[in-house]
Amino acid sequence: MQVQEIREKFTQFFVDRDHELRPSASLIPTDPTLLLNNAGMVPFKPYFLGEEEAPWGRAVTCQKVFRTVDIDIIGTTTRHVTFFEMLGNFSFGDYFKEKAIPWSQELVTEVFGLDPDRLWYTVYDTDDEAAQIWIDDVGIPPERVQKGGRDNFWQMGVAGPCGPSSELFYDKGPEFGDPGGPVGGGEERFVEIWNLVFMQNIQDVPYHVVGDLPAKNIDTGMGLERVAAILQDVPTLFEIDSIRPMVDLASNYLGSPYGRDEQADVVSRILGDHSRAAAFLISDGVVPSNDGRGYILRRILRRGIRHAWLVQQEGLVFPQLCELAIDVMSPWYSQLSDDRDLILTTVEREEIRFRRTLESGHQLLDETLEEGVSSLPGEVAFKLHDTYGFPIELTTEIATERGVDIDQEGFELEMQQQRDRARAAWKGGDEAAAAEVYRKLADNIGLTDFVGYEEDRSQGRLLALIADGEHVDKAEEGRLVEVFVDQTAFYAESGGQVGDTGSIVTPTGLLEITDTQFAIQGLHSHRARVASGHVEVGQDIDATIDSVRREGIRKSHTGTHVLHWALREILGDHAQQAGSLVDDGRLRFDFSHFTGLSDEQLGEVEWQVNRRLISNDTVGTTVTTNDEAREMGAIAFFGDKYGEKVRVVKIGDYSLEFCGGTHTNTAGQVGPLIFTAESSIGSNIRRVDALTGEDAYRHLARVRQSLDRVGRRLKVPTAEIPERVESLIERVSDLEGRLSKVAASDRTRLAEELASDPKIHGEVKVVVATVPESAPGDLRQLVQQVQDRLGENSLVVLGAPNGSKGGITAAAGPGAIQVGASAGEIAAEGAAVMGGGGSRDPALAQAGGPDGSALSAAMDVVREAVGRALAGV
Repeated sequence: MQVQEIREKFTQFFVDRDHELRPSASLIPTDPTLLLNNAGMVPFKPYFLGEEEAPWGRAVTCQKVFRTVDIDIIGTTTRHVTFFEMLGNFSFGDYFKEKAIPWSQELVTEVFGLDPDRLWYTVYDTDDEAAQIWIDDVGIPPERVQKGGRDNFWQMGVAGPCGPSSELFYDKGPEFGDPGGPVGGGEERFVEIWNLVFMQNIQDVPYHVVGDLPAKNIDTGMGLERVAAILQDVPTLFEIDSIRPMVDLASNYLGSPYGRDEQADVVSRILGDHSRAAAFLISDGVVPSNDGRGYILRRILRRGIRHAWLVQQEGLVFPQLCELAIDVMSPWYSQLSDDRDLILTTVEREEIRFRRTLESGHQLLDETLEEGVSSLPGEVAFKLHDTYGFPIELTTEIATERGVDIDQEGFELEMQQQRDRARAAWKGGDEAAAAEVYRKLADNIGLTDFVGYEEDRSQGRLLALIADGEHVDKAEEGRLVEVFVDQTAFYAESGGQVGDTGSIVTPTGLLEITDTQFAIQGLHSHRARVASGHVEVGQDIDATIDSVRREGIRKSHTGTHVLHWALREILGDHAQQAGSLVDDGRLRFDFSHFTGLSDEQLGEVEWQVNRRLISNDTVGTTVTTNDEAREMGAIAFFGDKYGEKVRVVKIGDYSLEFCGGTHTNTAGQVGPLIFTAESSIGSNIRRVDALTGEDAYRHLARVRQSLDRVGRRLKVPTAEIPERVESLIERVSDLEGRLSKVAASDRTRLAEELASDPKIHGEVKVVVATVPESAPGDLRQLVQQVQDRLGENSLVVLGAPNGSKGGITAAAGPGAIQVGASAGEIAAEGAAVMGGGGSRDPALAQAGGPDGSALSAAMDVVREAVGRALAGV
């Protein structure tokens, strides 16, 4: 009976008994306590706990399952696998033992045709009810129903539902071991084929029951591979029809037919299991990494690659094996076919990368082990992990083969120190450290497929999350992260064009994308905040750019090309691009030119740009070789690096440039392009700032509204505003000249008045006074005029309000300075009262402060300072 028929017969048996046939859940569980689905009941855990109401009272599934506990011995035995399928029927408070037990006997004997005389049964020590149903209702001889102890109490390994169980065993015959049944006989002879769990209790830690579930439930699990081995009459799991094809292909790759050499058979079994498991893990969204689920995937891939490499160094093995696994398993799991390219690309990249370092890493390990060490140093294990990509479990397995232990504590210390260094370097802005993180990430997940030239939206898979320089598998609401996906419509900042913004949606959360940058060339880093829920590596994503913003950026980028053409057209071919910024609604363009542009030149360039935009020529793109693009006459933008294949953007018959940015379909879609500034940013480098599209129109509208308002105030038409303004400027200049003469006359009179009555300190004439409001320059002139009238033996200090501020100017002649007076020190003391300060020049100083209301108090302080300075005179 083939595996496909077994699935169909099992599920149909229970569908005929009113069970809902449910598809297998993903290997990635919703249960946060588990890395991977390790049992058929995991998807139904909320129903057993009573956290959610089950939509159906009964269900049947063929569930994908992955268990990590036996990875290191896979292949060395014929009974263990990592990935397997679990057939199961479930009752959510509907039926219990009275139906589950008889139905199980009916299915294995009447549907699968197993000999009842070769079946054995176990029950939990205290479960007399289950034993009686087997004996009295089903008719099993009492000697074949055994008490199984702890093995017959099922639990998840974490807190959750649990309960006593009853197991069905198949006796393979005396040639496989001693008699006595499953409790006392050997596992090779008595093979467990079905476990009926009477899910009625709840535990907080394994084997510590703390209460009863809300209802009595049924959870059964039949390992499909085990029962298939019996029904197909093959001695091991690796010879059933859903695994043997991969085992045979592995054997052909190794050059050793299966069954001829046990050492080669071990490798064939490893490859057969690990390739099947890898295909399912990748299809369900697991990505090779150094953490969590991704680490489990990487571990089985690299374990298989290493074992294959020891026998055969030529050619890749996992792409062949996984493609065959897809063909074998996709009749029941169609998603495998849908994800074929993803699966094959992922395993190919991982195998190529590991094979690059495998030989040198193995050499280091061999050399260390050959030194006769009893324990492999932690720093060596760390170097193998960090430099050569050896998972610690793989290193441990190799060392164990040589009878050597691992310094696990030393390894963990090295790992923690590396994490600490990376976190500190990242937070400190260490670009080299960041580049190393990104380089390793690119090696792991590959570069990003950009689809944003054609699409504003993309679907894909979340491959990695980085927060504070560390890889994380999950990010909760509010956390800032960098998001890496397999394909994206988001443009990463380059060639002067800013990165896209937008959103990414996963089944459990929403990411707000605030920027997109190249982590390294070709690897898009989406800078994001988890806006709601949470996101996890491996999830399917729906990414949507801010298309309105992108459209504004497109307009600016196409406008930049037209502007580049116009500058060269008007100024000459020397006007080459020296930098640019292409943003939503605005652009900045730097170009080489030896002098500033006149108003006439700026106007002509702007006109030529808009004339071309109005002509609405087609904007086309071509991907060609670098040499062909240059032969076509394409212009390379400043600072951009180009590979062998380049993208060329053509506008009409006048503009042809290398460009990887996004553009409008026609020039007219840019709308108007309006200059807002022209300036120098360096020797022979000029800069033009401009607005495009709606922003340019709004700018023009504001200018027009301002001119209209000015025209109304001046009572002239808009066209006559310049002449009217020129006339007003001339008038104002004339009036200012007249006012200046009046002010000078008034200042002269005030200077004469102040100089007419000085205070006398010895031979020093002193004037300290507050005068009407004056600007600093006028106050300085007044002080100097007073000093001119008093002569060299004088000290003049005047204070004046200046709006809300206060100002003080002091002048000390040589005679005053000689006896100890300093204009700077005196003015500064007064300014301090107003919350300010001033210069320290002893001969002429200006000071002031923001608090003009304190001017009177400030002048009192000035008088005290003058008195102290001249006290000895």
